[in-house]
Amino acid sequence: MARKAVEDVRNITTLGAGPIGAGWAAYFLAQGYDVTAWIFDAGEEEKLRGLIDAAWESLEELGLAEGASRDRLTVTTDLAQACANADFVQESVPENLTLKQSMYEKMGALVPADVVISSSTSGLTMSQIQETCPTPERTVTGHPFNPPYLMPLVEIVGGKKSDPEAVAWAGRFYEHAGKAPLVMDKEVPGFVATRLQEAIWREALHMINAGEATVEQIDTAIVNGPGPRWAIMGPCMVYHVGGGEGGMRYCLEQFGPALKFPWTRLVAPELTPELTETVVEGAEKAAGGQDFRTLTREMNSGLVAIAKALGKARKKG
Repeated sequence: MARKAVEDVRNITTLGAGPIGAGWAAYFLAQGYDVTAWIFDAGEEEKLRGLIDAAWESLEELGLAEGASRDRLTVTTDLAQACANADFVQESVPENLTLKQSMYEKMGALVPADVVISSSTSGLTMSQIQETCPTPERTVTGHPFNPPYLMPLVEIVGGKKSDPEAVAWAGRFYEHAGKAPLVMDKEVPGFVATRLQEAIWREALHMINAGEATVEQIDTAIVNGPGPRWAIMGPCMVYHVGGGEGGMRYCLEQFGPALKFPWTRLVAPELTPELTETVVEGAEKAAGGQDFRTLTREMNSGLVAIAKALGKARKKG
């Protein structure tokens, strides 16, 4: 199937008015694309535009592409209209398999035949979603990290019926659009980043449950310990560098036996009412009375600063 060159993509269609769908719409607008956002109901438009406006401040600080404007957004409840002129589709409807299958069954007949359809799904596989789609070969998963308008990572993988060429095209498109694509070789529940993130989350819950650390102590440990290093290099390269001249081989020989120590607990703890309350109370205490919007602005400001700093460091390198 001959597709447009990624450099020639102009019109993006997004589906969904939640934080992920709106976040994608904001991101593509900031990259200078024309965006048609499909929503279930006209009453969702105000929420969608509000989320885009909230993201725009950070996107402006990070730097907008030439011609980028929120005026290039079209909102519609007509799926046929949303799909008609799409060069790329980013679907972010709720994580309900029946709903997603229904959407892909409809989009398969509405979206131009040469256009890739990508899902933001985090809990379903494309093999499941594409089951009833009449054109499953051009469907892929493009799983973002939240918020998608600031986090570079997109994990890309096809389903059983996906054409590898469509997966490769999606990887090239996301890269051209300024993302950091990770093209996976096969479907894995939870993808890569979420599985690693949840391994830490499970261990954190165990430590809280056992009274070994508080919410605040755990966050302090990550923010001031491995966190800054992980923003520059992943855990594997950090260990490689940590091994000095001997690199990863020395690191594994020296510290490998410690991996068998019963430190970590891979099975999640039971979320009892007591543990739930302890975690919630700890998080609220750590928030210091700040509301969600204030905390989000603080996080986004930090993410923008990190992105700028890393960009400068990589240019020098």
